Parts: sequence; structure tokens; C-alpha cells
Amino acid sequence: MEEMSRVKRKHNASAAKQRPTKTPPKKAPQQKKKKKFRLRRIFWLLMFIMVLIGGYSYYQYQKGIDLATADKELSEEDIAFMGDSVSSKTENFLLIGVDSRGEAQSRSDSMMVLSWDKEHNTLRTISFMRDIYADIPGYERQKLNAAYYHGGVQLLKETLNDMFDLPIHHYAMIDFVSFEKMIDIIAPDGVTIDVEKDMYEKIYVQLYEGVHDLNGQELLGYARFRADAEGDFGRVRRQQQVISALKEQLLSTTTLMQAPKLIGAMQGYINTDVDTAGQIAYLAKLLSGGALEVEGMTVPVQGTYSDYRDYKYGLVLDIDVEQNTQAIHDFIGTSD
Repeated sequence: MEEMSRVKRKHNASAAKQRPTKTPPKKAPQQKKKKKFRLRRIFWLLMFIMVLIGGYSYYQYQKGIDLATADKELSEEDIAFMGDSVSSKTENFLLIGVDSRGEAQSRSDSMMVLSWDKEHNTLRTISFMRDIYADIPGYERQKLNAAYYHGGVQLLKETLNDMFDLPIHHYAMIDFVSFEKMIDIIAPDGVTIDVEKDMYEKIYVQLYEGVHDLNGQELLGYARFRADAEGDFGRVRRQQQVISALKEQLLSTTTLMQAPKLIGAMQGYINTDVDTAGQIAYLAKLLSGGALEVEGMTVPVQGTYSDYRDYKYGLVLDIDVEQNTQAIHDFIGTSD
């Protein structure tokens, strides 16, 4: 019995050796051709989509340029500007709003420094009151907004440098007409603002209390209104409110779709030392940096100024420069 079992096992082992091993079937040439064709089709489809997006972007970009060129109010002349060396931590942009209709000289109506904290992707806005009694290099002491009138962007930059030890790396300047048109591109349906009271005096539009979607002309009127007890301080506060609202609008999906047109319009509506490639790079960095926070302050800060009537220039704000300089540095951090 044991012998028969041993013979049987030997026979099974021998049969296993003789059994042919199975090999996977080779793919038919037709299947390989189909796979290659499918991959090729996907590749060309992606290429077509990229060309389509590129063409649309260029069309929108050119459309923005054409719009701005037709409406431009600011002088086409090159503006002499020498920016300070850029810090690795912060980058400061001098933003200037000009009430210009193409005149050779005009005063700056709004002056703001936008400080970008690149480590934390935070924007800090510093609004400077135009009636600050300022020491303007090469001129007698007068209102801060006269610096731009006398020497353009560069003299205003030097004035802020000297008074507040504040580095300025870049500038962007826009007139009121261009501002209105830029807003209508950014937000075709308007920018949402909570208007705190009825407003109409000296702003050329009628605004009513409540939450409204303001078009370019209305938003400009809201930012410029100062015919109340707050005066220029209220106006500056509203300008900062507008900046925050625009930040939200710029990050919306609808606006991102309009980005090429917006960048094109910026070439005509805005005078700046930042070229087109730089503008795109800054936008990309801001968007890729995560949640973008915006904080604001006003100069002079409360308790650091007094009203003074100059015999030639009228009512001015005589400020404590040292206290305001310290407040600015505390707010944006010391540049390296």
C-alpha cells in the first residue's frame, strides 16, 4: 500500500514537469495602434485647449489696451522715478489718485502706501492726509499734496522718505476717469459697499444709505465724499474700505476670468514703473500665497496732530513727525 502511494506521487510529479507552462497572450498590433491613437488624440486636444485659452487671453488683453488708450487722461510722458532697493520681507507701492484732465500740473487728491508683507501675504495700507503740513525738499513748508504738483511722483516719494523714513519701491498712479473705467472692468455688476449715509454733495452722484452695488462713478464718489463732520478723515476711512472691497472683488472667480482684459487696461489707465510681466508676476504671487488679509491705518494717527492755519495755504495738519514715523514702522514692520 505504501509502495503504491509512493509510485503515485512520483507519477504526479513527472506529469507536472511535462505539463506546458501558460504564457500571457501577446497584445494584438491593432490594440497597440488604438492606444497610441487615443494618447495622440488627448495630446492634440490639450494643445487645442491651450491655444484657445491663449488666443482668448490675448484678445481680452488687447481689448483692455484699446479701451484704455481711447480714454486715457494722464500724460503719456515718461515719469522720472527711482525706487528704493526692494526688501526681502516687505515691498511698498505708492498709490496716487490724481484729479487730472490732462493738465501739465495737478495735485494728488489721494496718497496711499500699500505695503505687502511677503512672508505672511498681508497687505497693509497707509493713507496720508493731503493737508499734512509737510517739509517738501526744495520748497517751503506746505500741504503734502503739493509735493506731486511741484515735482511729480519722485518728489512725493522723496517727501515721504524724508519725513517718515519710509522706503518706496514702486508707484502706481491713476486719474479719476480711469479709476471709474477700471472699476467697471473689474466689477461689471458693481462693488458691494455699505453706504453709511445719504451722500451727494460735491461728488457728482447721489448715494443712498444702505448696502448697494456701486459702479465706477458711484464708487469714486463714495471714496471722495467728505462733506460731513468727519471731513477728510472720513474720506480716508472710506478709501480704505474701498480697497478692502476691491480685494474681495479681485479674488472672485468672475474677475479672474477678466484678468487678461484688466491687465491690458492697466497698461493704458495706470502709470506705473512695474512692467506687464511684473504685474502678472505680482498677481500670481498674491493669489498663490493663500488667504490675503488687508489692514489699514491713517497718518496722522489720533492724538499726534493739531490744526494750524498757515497764512498762505490755509488750514493744515501740523503733525508730530516722530510719533507718526514710529506708528508707521510698528504697523508695517521694519524693512531689512
